[in-house]
Amino acid sequence: MDVVLDEVETPEGGAVHRTTVRHDDAVGIVVTDDQGRVLLLEQYRHPVRHRLVELPAGLLDVAGEAPREAAVRELAEETDLVASSWEPLVTLRSSPGFTDERVEVFWARGLEAVSDDARTERLDEEADMTAVWVRLEDAVAAVLDGRITNALAVAGLLACHARAHRGADA
Repeated sequence: MDVVLDEVETPEGGAVHRTTVRHDDAVGIVVTDDQGRVLLLEQYRHPVRHRLVELPAGLLDVAGEAPREAAVRELAEETDLVASSWEPLVTLRSSPGFTDERVEVFWARGLEAVSDDARTERLDEEADMTAVWVRLEDAVAAVLDGRITNALAVAGLLACHARAHRGADA
């Protein structure tokens, strides 16, 4: 991560200064099971001083790793699950007035537990994550009434819900 101060020319010919955080891109994963439930993680986020409800997610911080590969890795690391079906859901800019971070969100289905020898020890903030399965409709309701505010989770859950119901309304 780098913080850069740019001088940007305005259309009128003036100049303004903008601070930009250059940040690794990231991935998020909407994980659903055969019962129509979605896996959510609760995790403490120090900048907002709260535990937030989120999706499994992580940075593209392994050299040469494609977004889907990072999503597969993060899913296993954070949930001890692997998925047989992966579908791109949505791409978003987390806070484009502040950072260049781009986030690709995937839908993971066809779940199995990782083998015992592939389990990852969770350290630091990941050691305090709490996982909970909820119905997708309940997660969407939590987005709409403000209980889920993490931008990645909001976008991913709404995109998954729309995609899951695309054929039902036609």
